[in-house]
Amino acid sequence: MSLVEPHVLSNIVVAVLLGGAVAAFAIARRSDLWSQAGRELIGRRPIAIGAIALFVSVAMLDSVAWVGGGGAAGNVLEQSRPRSVVDRMFAPDFKEKSYSAPLADIEFYGGADLSHPGSHLLGTDILGRDVLHLTLKGARVALLIGGLTSLIVIPLALLMGISAGYFGGRIDDIVFFVVSTLASIPTLLLLIALIMVLGHGPVQVCVAMGVTGWVGFCRIVRGETFKLRELDYVQAARALGVSEIGIILRHILPNLMHLVVITFVLLFSGLVLSEAILAYLGIGIDGSWGQMIDQARDELARDPIIWWNLVAASTALFALILSVNFVGDAVRDILDPKTLGEGE
Repeated sequence: MSLVEPHVLSNIVVAVLLGGAVAAFAIARRSDLWSQAGRELIGRRPIAIGAIALFVSVAMLDSVAWVGGGGAAGNVLEQSRPRSVVDRMFAPDFKEKSYSAPLADIEFYGGADLSHPGSHLLGTDILGRDVLHLTLKGARVALLIGGLTSLIVIPLALLMGISAGYFGGRIDDIVFFVVSTLASIPTLLLLIALIMVLGHGPVQVCVAMGVTGWVGFCRIVRGETFKLRELDYVQAARALGVSEIGIILRHILPNLMHLVVITFVLLFSGLVLSEAILAYLGIGIDGSWGQMIDQARDELARDPIIWWNLVAASTALFALILSVNFVGDAVRDILDPKTLGEGE
């Protein structure tokens, strides 16, 4: 049995993330470069940033949960189950017997009266669950996939890429062999194999995607480090007796941070879409938008068509990916030295 309940651990993670966000904001404010970049980013993509902030807020609210105040009267199991803030936005028994159309008063099949007539803004699915509720909860899964996997991919790629590019020799040969080997294996097949071995849980899927997703960024870091290690200030630091680790931390890594930010933003959308593909293959994460889309495939063949499940999940996925891509393009234009000054 776990020493910490899952919902308690989730609450702790949210608190740590909020604390980290506040600390990062405070540090960025003290830097003229990052402060100016932040203001320019908001000025360029206010709508996209607002959309991402909305998704992040919903995901955070769905991650804060506690026991009590939920479940039908007399149902001890439901009453003892932790419910998040998003869950508490809906009644504990906010379900129907099966499908109901958006804002409908009667069941989609049979025409019987609904328990909550006119209350399901996006209708219900085959199990009678409110589609709006499911769509909101999918934001947490999407951000977990993109965020946690990026936290695996980026440090791993930095470690491998900087080690290979700075030290060269045998280390470079080993890293290049590993990178070449992974690149020669079809990514989707390797990903499926890892998930089948590790399991279908959110953390396991993120680890599998992280193991298969660091190769591209590692190559970029390796190439940039090759150039940075030959610059005059790095040679001067080495001549003054600065340790190799000190040079990497003080001179190499800071000059790669613009690539880290750009990669994080652009990697996110690819990871979320990859989970949707896995869900199509039946090995996605429970509660994800990809799983909702996969479950809605057969509904399009019904007569009349049940469209609201597919539309809700696809719209949310499209809005998040589009917003992230817009912000990613703006971040690249602002931070990438090759594009600085262009388009002025």
